[in-house]
Amino acid sequence: MPTPYPFSALVGQDEMKLALQIVAVDPGVGGVLILGHRGTGKSTAVRGLPALLPPIPAVVGCRYGCHPDGVGGLCDACRDRAERPSRKRPVPVVDLPLGATEDRVVGTLDLERALTEGVRAFEPGLLAQAHRGFLYVDEVNLLEDHLVDLLLDVAASGENLVEREGMSVRHPARFVLVGSGNPEEGELRPQLLDRFGLSVEVTTPTDLQERVEVIRRRDAFDRHPETFAARWRSQDGRIRSRLKQARDRLDEVEVGPEILERASALCLALGTDGLRGELTLIRAARAVAALEGAGTVASSHIRRVAPSSLRHRLRRDPLDDTGSTARVERAIAEVLE
Repeated sequence: MPTPYPFSALVGQDEMKLALQIVAVDPGVGGVLILGHRGTGKSTAVRGLPALLPPIPAVVGCRYGCHPDGVGGLCDACRDRAERPSRKRPVPVVDLPLGATEDRVVGTLDLERALTEGVRAFEPGLLAQAHRGFLYVDEVNLLEDHLVDLLLDVAASGENLVEREGMSVRHPARFVLVGSGNPEEGELRPQLLDRFGLSVEVTTPTDLQERVEVIRRRDAFDRHPETFAARWRSQDGRIRSRLKQARDRLDEVEVGPEILERASALCLALGTDGLRGELTLIRAARAVAALEGAGTVASSHIRRVAPSSLRHRLRRDPLDDTGSTARVERAIAEVLE
């Protein structure tokens, strides 16, 4: 297996790195959409994420990695077990390629067992592999419509129902959806866009020294990947420890009534549809507070996550040609400051 580029060695792109850490602390925030230019580290950041995540308990022999305590749902086999011995396993980060067939994504009949043993057996797909982890779609704005519909159904229910060749299989499929793409190549359907909790914009660095540092580190990694990864292992370890501590203290972080009012006032000022914006804003701010070791959410936490929580939820205003990020920042200045 090739050595992934260390997450801590990424230069700049602070909003993207923060968004990925937020959903690592609280998956309930929702997915992360990363839009921007090619070659800006989008895929590199996502593929460096597994090294930061502590192992999770999973039922021994379960094909879906069910939690022994039933957190996130149980498959039929685990539900029928009197005892569920467990073991630790890495958090899955699964790639969903654009050319994947529906059978590859949801699962299908195991042809090998059908031919050799004469039995009908289910072969789990990518959704089963991603359960309790991350499902990554590069160029998500180019994903075919029937796969988008499928992802929307599973994301809403947390279960994958497969009916093939007389079989009917239902299994839990709860994952954090991470998508990346170049907005110049096409827009996302509004239904899928709304499913992402956070939306991040990445751009090509314009600072000369920052560009030089990116090239220097990437060149060192390409020549000696294992040596380079070992050099950054301690920094990745610090981030891993920080994420674990933030997860442990997340439920203890309080959100005062004044913060709730400011979050709602910000969404009202921007005219966001529904209440998902406020909920995402509060959850993301709580995760940032946990990462910083704070006991309560402050306006500074709201300010840090407001652009990524709200920029993709704005209605288009034909009388206002400013970008969504500028509109959010303007509302932050009016409401929070």
